[in-house]
Parts: sequence; structure tokens; C-alpha cells
Amino acid sequence: MPMKNYQTEVVIIGGGIAGITTALELLNLGKQVLLIDRDEEANFGGLAKESFGGMFFVDTPQQRKAGIKDSPELAYKDWCAVARFDEHDHWPRAWAKTYVYNCTDKVYWWLRQQGIKFFPVVHWVERGLYTPGNSYPRFHMVWGTGYELSEVLRKKLLGHPRAASHLQLLFRHKAEALLTAGGRITGVRGTDEATDTPFDISADVTVIATGGIGGNLEMVRQHWYKPWGQPPEVLLNGAHRYGRGDMHLAVQAHRGRVTHLDKMWLYAAGVHHPRPTRPLHGLSLVPPKSALWLNYKGERIGPMPLVTAYDTRFLVEQIVKQEKKYSWQVLNLKIAYKEFAISGSESNKAMRDKNWPAFIKTLLFGNKELVHDMLDNCQDFVTANSVAELADKMNALTGSHDVEAATLQETIAAYDAQIDRGPKFYNDEQLRRIAHARRYRGDRVRTCKFQKINDPKALPLIAIREFILSRKTLGGIQTDLQCQVLAEDDKPLPGLYAVGEAAGFGGGGIHGLGSLEGTFLGGCVLTGRMAAYEIAGKKLLTTE
Repeated sequence: MPMKNYQTEVVIIGGGIAGITTALELLNLGKQVLLIDRDEEANFGGLAKESFGGMFFVDTPQQRKAGIKDSPELAYKDWCAVARFDEHDHWPRAWAKTYVYNCTDKVYWWLRQQGIKFFPVVHWVERGLYTPGNSYPRFHMVWGTGYELSEVLRKKLLGHPRAASHLQLLFRHKAEALLTAGGRITGVRGTDEATDTPFDISADVTVIATGGIGGNLEMVRQHWYKPWGQPPEVLLNGAHRYGRGDMHLAVQAHRGRVTHLDKMWLYAAGVHHPRPTRPLHGLSLVPPKSALWLNYKGERIGPMPLVTAYDTRFLVEQIVKQEKKYSWQVLNLKIAYKEFAISGSESNKAMRDKNWPAFIKTLLFGNKELVHDMLDNCQDFVTANSVAELADKMNALTGSHDVEAATLQETIAAYDAQIDRGPKFYNDEQLRRIAHARRYRGDRVRTCKFQKINDPKALPLIAIREFILSRKTLGGIQTDLQCQVLAEDDKPLPGLYAVGEAAGFGGGGIHGLGSLEGTFLGGCVLTGRMAAYEIAGKKLLTTE
């Protein structure tokens, strides 16, 4: 078929939150935009549409109302403690500081102006285990989840007064290579996959907003963090199906710098999606704090027991140290009703639909519909009325004899005996962590008050087989503070910008080794806005 040719001022490759934000701000600034996306138009909005919608902000009205005296100085200190930047991380460190000091003014308040609302109680995640994490709660939930965030910005873009004259959208268009002329990036070449037609787009400026590499499990394995040894035999995909890393390779083909692809934000509690839409499609559980987290043999992982909300990277590290790199969580139905959750808009319908009565009911009585859906339809869940029966079903699921009933019985009995002694005599770190979590009102309502596992009144017992799940790429295309892609000589590649996850959320790795969570969506919005202003010859930030 003949080549299709397009001409525009700015071409944006990728229709996730970063690409949409960039396009929206470029329209505000009077620029002509052509945005291409490989996905169907119905999925316009990218991975954010599937996300929980938590966003990291500092010193917000919600925090102040809760008596939280946060500051950018403290938040940046926390960030660096988790990131563990090295001496070569100039741009990641510069971007981290830029985000922390500007996220509330340039992201929170900007989103509020677009009509986004945030849940009144701030969540407290990534509190830190051996090193400081979030000193205060900073995880602000979009009321309506990431689906609402995506939909509001999408509608703002499509309904923009300049959309008819300045905006063109092309879906099912796969970007494959960057065009160059005279030492400058001049657009993109690819294929219209709906008609199998090649296309060229000539543009003054090209913006890469294609996300990370997490949807390409082969590439994830290729860049696996070496200190962790070999990647697990089973990896689940919780990233976007088109987060393939194609544009990372295209940038490298033009001597652009791509860094830290081994720094990935994986999740420890992935299960197979009961209704998958892509190979190895996984869901990321919010692991119940009152469940026992066990290795493939049914032994408790330790000596520090695994408890969610303190250090996500630590959870992954401990599991991939095991001979077989998957894990179990063992709990009962009472714990599941109170604490079980899945991260994502699909699994939080009351929040996604902004249904306050249904949301309050879920808080008070648990998300029973979700629990029973997973019990009935997810291949990684088994139930039993005795420990021996549970061990048999765990082995049947894995096709092994790894779990000894006596070992599982001893593990559960030792934990339950601690609870029987009473709070004054608790000498178990998991119980201390639960006590700590319950002191914050955002966790107390969702955390059991020291619930035993083998409790006849709380049956059946439940075992959940959990795999490592690919989600975010912390590294990426390296950019300066103007979002310009940098070449190997640390000079910008003329005409080329990168935003969002494609740029490692800024600088090719704004998070270093680990994230304080909620910084992904926020990073997409901030980099998108900053790129648009730079392209238009303006400044979003008064200081950098």
C-alpha cells in the first residue's frame, strides 16, 4: 500500500496520561498536535484507566486537615532515602527534587482545576522498613480512581476549543522508527495496523510518551536486576500490553541515552486475572496485613515477616531469594472480607463509579463481591476447612509436594499462639506492624484487630498463590529538566522530547531504586506539562 504522509508542529507518540497531558497543554498554548496511539480508540488513556489512582503530593489541604505537617524538604529527604541515588545520577536526582518541590502546585492544584477530586483521607504507603520511607501519609486517592483521572483529561482534550483545528488523533498506529534530517529528529515512521499501511509523520517536535517496558516480559527478563539472580520462572504482566520498549530502542538507534532499565517497580502479590485480555495478564493484590506470607514450602518468610505498606521492594527481594520464586498468603474468610483488595479501577467499582453509599458499605462490611469472585474464578485461590486439607490443595494447585501439612500447621499455630497471649506479650514483628498500622485511621478501618488464622469462627481457610508481577519501569529515556532527550554526550537530541514512564518519569530514572508510590501518575502529569511549556517557548516552573 502507498505510504501515508502527515505534517504537524508536534507529534506525540502514546495516548496515556503523559501524552494526553502534553497534548492538552500544547492546545492551551496554541500548538498544532498530532497524537498517535497503538491501541484502540476505546482504550484511549493508557494504563491509568486501569490504575487505583493514587498520587503523591506534599502539604495538601487533606494533609493539613489531618494535622500532617509535611514539607518538600522532608519529602525530598524521604525520597532520597528510598532512591539510593549514586554519584552518577545527576538527572534523576534533579528531577526528583523538581517533582517534590512542584508536585502540589503544578499537579495537585492543576488537576483540581480540571475537575479532579481527591478522597479526604490520605493513604499511608511505603512507610519504610529498615530505612525511612514516607514519614507521613502522602498517597492521595483520586475519587473515581485512575479511570476518572483518565476520563476527565481525555474529555478536556477532545472538548478543547482548539481541538477541531489543532488536534488530530490516529489510533492503531504503531511507531517504529524516528525520522531525521540535518542532525535533527523530524518525526516518526510506523504502520497503521488497522489497514497494514505504512506512514510517515513530519513534525517540528517529536514527543515520546509510550510508557515503559513492563508489557514486554522478554525485555523485563533481559534487564532483570542482576543482584536478584535469575528472574522467576513465572512472571505476570500487570503493565500495558503495548508497553513494549520499541521507542527506547529507537532512541538508542540515534545515540540517545536510555538508563536504569533494570530498576523496575515490580509487585510481590500478583495473581492471574480471572478474565485475561493479554498473555499472563496479572492483577496486583493489596496483600492483607493479617495474612501470613509464606514461601513455596509453606514456611513463613523471615526473619522479618512480610507485611504490606512498608517496603514494596523488600517484599519482592525476599521472594526472589527463594529457590522457587513465588509465594503464598494464608488467611481466612474473615480477614479476606476486612482486608482483601486489588489495586486497580476494575476491582474498586464503588470508588471508580464515585458511589459513596456503596463505598461506605465496602469499608464497613468488606468487598465481599470481589472476594467471592476471586475465590470462584481465579486459579490461584484455594479454600479448605482444615490446615491439612489446605496443604493438600496447595500442593494439588502447584503439582508438587512442597507444602508439608505439619510444617504449615506449626507455622500457623505459632502465630495464633502469639495472639492468644494478648497485646501486652506480643513478640511478633507482624503483630507490631499491625498495631502500628491500626493507629492511623486510614488503616484502622481496613485492618483486623489481631485476627488468628486458624479460627473456627472465621473459616474457611484461604491460600493465595502469588507471583511477581511486572508493572512500572523506573528507568527510561534520559531527559534534562526541559524534557529534552539527551544523547550519549549529554547534549539534547534536537527536536526530541520524552515524558512520563518512557522517560523514567523524568531524567531516565527519577525514583532510583525504589518509589514512595503515587509518584507515577503525578510524574506523567508534571513531565507532560513541562514538555508542552518548553516546546512552546515558555516556562512552567519559575525555579528549577
